[in-house]
Amino acid sequence: MFKVLKKDELSPGVFRFDVEAPRLAKKTRPGQFIILRVNEEGERIPLTVADFDREKGIITIIFQAVGASTQLLSELNEGDSILDFVGPLGKPSEVEPGLGTVVMIGGGIGVAPVYPIARGMHEAGNKVISIMGARSKDILIMEPEMKAVSDEVIITTDDGSYGIKGFVTTALQQLVDRGEKIDVVYAIGPVVMMKSVVEATRPYKLKTIVSLNPIMVDGTGMCGGCRVQVGDETKFACVDGPEFDGHLVDFAGLRERQGMYREMEAEEKDHVCRIGLGR
Repeated sequence: MFKVLKKDELSPGVFRFDVEAPRLAKKTRPGQFIILRVNEEGERIPLTVADFDREKGIITIIFQAVGASTQLLSELNEGDSILDFVGPLGKPSEVEPGLGTVVMIGGGIGVAPVYPIARGMHEAGNKVISIMGARSKDILIMEPEMKAVSDEVIITTDDGSYGIKGFVTTALQQLVDRGEKIDVVYAIGPVVMMKSVVEATRPYKLKTIVSLNPIMVDGTGMCGGCRVQVGDETKFACVDGPEFDGHLVDFAGLRERQGMYREMEAEEKDHVCRIGLGR
């Protein structure tokens, strides 16, 4: 059992858990993910690690309560335990010195998995420019943490309530227009956002890495639920990724696969047990 040591609600419906998992904390690297189950009846939930503390043995996860399983997870409190907490899974990010200027883009809750990569890049001596996007100021998360590991932070909001009015691609274009020499771009967030970033960087041939989160079940590549086409190869996001060259990803196929279980997810979320109630 993995104890929830600290619980915070960062914005409406978005939660941060510090989980006691010393063996995972020793091994986890930026870009990797865990799979958890709240209880024996719960489904497996893949979550990219938002932070880790090797000395304290803590793994931090940040998630949005949008479905039945994440809603159940959000109802846990400090002192409660998670049944399964497996990892680290997936290949870690290629964090190394000498990469140059790295632009880290996080859209919405995607800021959470961006953070440990940005920190690693910063600690390795690279220049880190972070772009954080949200629909509005009140749902922006982790601004202080991102500022602590970035040489520059640019914030965009869809409604203009904070930072630049527009999307993350608006800020990215401003960097290009001012002549910033960009060596690599990381983009993590909703699929539509990552695709927009990829299309924005394609004309400039800027290396762009995206982190994919299609349907995962076992996290070992056995089920095939997370298949994604990357160039002329079929990859499994859980074992071959989750990070891939964004310019090679078939985003149309990815979005179609993500929508396969939408009706079942909605049915589960709205399910009301009628056993014993008759007709």
